[in-house]
Amino acid sequence: MVNIIDVARQAGVSKTTVSRVINNYPHISPDKRRQVMEAMEQLGFVPNPSARKLRGQVTTTIAVIVPKIVNPFFAYLVDAIEQEGYRQGYQTLICQTNEHKSKEIAYLDLLKNKQADGIIMAAIENDWADIEPYTAFGPIVLCNEYVNQNDVPTIRVDQHEGTYTAIRHLIERGHRKIMYCTGGLFTDFGKDKDRNQAYQRALEEAGIAINPNWILVDRHTIEDGKKVTELILDMSDRPTAVFTGSDEIASGLMMAARKAGLHIPNDLAIIGFDDQPIAEVLSPSLTTIRQPIARMGKQAVDMLVQLMDQQPLSTSLSKLPVELVIREST
Repeated sequence: MVNIIDVARQAGVSKTTVSRVINNYPHISPDKRRQVMEAMEQLGFVPNPSARKLRGQVTTTIAVIVPKIVNPFFAYLVDAIEQEGYRQGYQTLICQTNEHKSKEIAYLDLLKNKQADGIIMAAIENDWADIEPYTAFGPIVLCNEYVNQNDVPTIRVDQHEGTYTAIRHLIERGHRKIMYCTGGLFTDFGKDKDRNQAYQRALEEAGIAINPNWILVDRHTIEDGKKVTELILDMSDRPTAVFTGSDEIASGLMMAARKAGLHIPNDLAIIGFDDQPIAEVLSPSLTTIRQPIARMGKQAVDMLVQLMDQQPLSTSLSKLPVELVIREST
């Protein structure tokens, strides 16, 4: 029986292109559309979407797994992935784990059950050893996340360089008492290890000793930022600057600090991470590290499509640069 792979070979295109033509997706060149239609006619191929889906012969659906869609960073990342996926002829399923390991496994079952043809993971809750077996059912690309495995397809930013640049900026502004807030743990093995090591490197190069009281872990939200301010106010030896792991934490910290009568940046300098839209509209505006979210999402889709088309990757790791955006909070 003639299938979609036979049509792709006859037409000299990928099976994804054949799928897009069959499903009448936009952005297919007239020449490729004509090649596919002619190949279908020559081979006597009649599309049957339901049957093709059951046989796993057509790739039109990708899934993106995020911890919390309400987090602005992940919302913008999903937006970039969905738009690029649609441009390339794919529907996107949005899967939110709420940082639960069991939910993540349930969403990975989408590959096993042929409900998704590829998955982009923007966060990882389980060990890679528990995730890797699912690659037998379809490709998995990590985006904004990584594991210590050289062969795992990954798109990420240079977290070390971003954090190092941020801490150096504070030091150059004259700060030596710098608090550090991380979403993970302050270890050499956690998901924020690159940021942790960059913080230590910047302080060591400047001859500044690390104060364990100024290292805060498991901070993610605006409310967390407000609580950080409360901790600072209770300290007898207060930091003069704070590096936060996200603009959300920074915005909560900034609001609470101003309410407590602290002047930013004279009493407390604050730097964020992500460059979400809120960073520019805060008063004072927030100095932050800009992540190329749109580019990250696009490259994640490109890499996943290559894998679904069984094309070799030029590299399994794409590390994108970040940028320090200096505003009024430092």
